[in-house]
Amino acid sequence: MSIILFILIFGLVVISHEFGHMLIAKLNGITVVEFSVGMGPVLFKFHKGGTKYTLRLFPIGGACMFEGEVGYSNDVLSKDSEKSVEKSGTEEKDFVANTDLEKNSGSFLEAKVGARIATVLAGPVFNFILAFFLALIIVGGIGCDLPVISQLSEGGAAEAAGLLTGDEIVSLNGKKIHLYREISFFSMLNGGEDIQVVYERDGKEYSTTIKPLYDKEAGRYYMGILGGYEYTKMDLGGTLLYSVYEVKYQIDNTIKSLQMLVQGKVKKEDVSGPVGMAQAVDTIYNASKPSGAYYIFLNMLSFAILLSANLGVLNLLPLPALDGGRLVFLLIEAVRRKPVPPEKEGIVHFAGFVLLMVLMVFVLFNDLARIF
Repeated sequence: MSIILFILIFGLVVISHEFGHMLIAKLNGITVVEFSVGMGPVLFKFHKGGTKYTLRLFPIGGACMFEGEVGYSNDVLSKDSEKSVEKSGTEEKDFVANTDLEKNSGSFLEAKVGARIATVLAGPVFNFILAFFLALIIVGGIGCDLPVISQLSEGGAAEAAGLLTGDEIVSLNGKKIHLYREISFFSMLNGGEDIQVVYERDGKEYSTTIKPLYDKEAGRYYMGILGGYEYTKMDLGGTLLYSVYEVKYQIDNTIKSLQMLVQGKVKKEDVSGPVGMAQAVDTIYNASKPSGAYYIFLNMLSFAILLSANLGVLNLLPLPALDGGRLVFLLIEAVRRKPVPPEKEGIVHFAGFVLLMVLMVFVLFNDLARIF
C-alpha cells in the first residue's frame, strides 16, 4: 500500500509539473512531441493532438519534449541551406518554402523568447499551484495550526520573557509568523541568539526578547514555547489565505534547507531520493493507520504539498539541465536580443545532466545504505 501511495503521489507531482510545460507550450503554438511520465522502457503509449503520451517503467521523473528543442536552431539550418542555394539557383524556391515551413512548424527554438520563458517557468509554477489546491483540501477540512501558545515550559526562556498561554506570536526577529510550525522550525535552527518577539494578547500587540536556553541532552537551544496541536477551522477567506501560508511555509523550508546544505550544516544522511521518499510515505502511512483512512488521506496530501513545493523550488535553481538553468539562457537571450548558440547551450546542459545522474546515483546509494 505504501508503494502504491508513493507512486500515486509522485506521479501526481510530476504530471502537474510536466502538464504546466505542455499547456503553456501549446497555448503559445509550440508543438509538444512527447509528454512522458516515468523513466525507462515504455509501458503504455498513445497519440493525441500531435503529441505522444507515454507511461514508463520507473516512476521517478517525467519529461515534456518540444519540437526543435534538441539540435541546431533554424538559424543554423538556414545558413546551411543558403550555401546550397548559392550552388544551385533552381533550388531557391524550395529553400524559401522549407524555411517558411520550419518557422511555422511549432519549433520551440522559433517561438518568441517570452513564450519560451513562460513555457519553461510553467513547470515549477504548476507545482506551486498544485500545492495550493492540496492545501485547500487540508485547511478546508481540519483548519490550520495558528501560532498560539498553548503551553510554556516551566522555567523556560519564553516564560522568563513574560509570555503567557493564549498569546499569539506575530513575528520572530522581524519574520512574520502565520503557523505554529514556523515557530518550531525557527526554534530548531536557532543557535542561541536572542529572539525579538512580537505577540498579540487581548487584541493588543506587545514585544519582548527571548533568550533561548541550552539543553545538553538534546544538544540544542529551546525557546520554551509549546503548542500547535490544535487546528482552528477557517471561513472561506481564511481557508484561501492560510492555504497560501501553507505553501509559503513549505517553500521557505525548502530554501532554508538548501542554504544549510550549501553551508555544510546538513549531513548526507539527511538527503533523500525516491527510495527515501517512499520510505517516508511508509512511515507516514503506518503512523496514520490507527487514526483511520481520513487521516491517512490528509497526511498523504501534506506530504504531496511538501514534495510539490520541493520540486518547484529545486527546478528553479539556476543549474544546467534544470528549468532554472534553461531560464538563465533565455534571460540572457532576452537581454542580448539574440540566442546563445544552441550547440554551446547543449554542451552546458549535457554536462549538468551527467552531474545530475551522478548525484542521483549517490542519493540512491545513500537511501539504500540508510535502509540496510
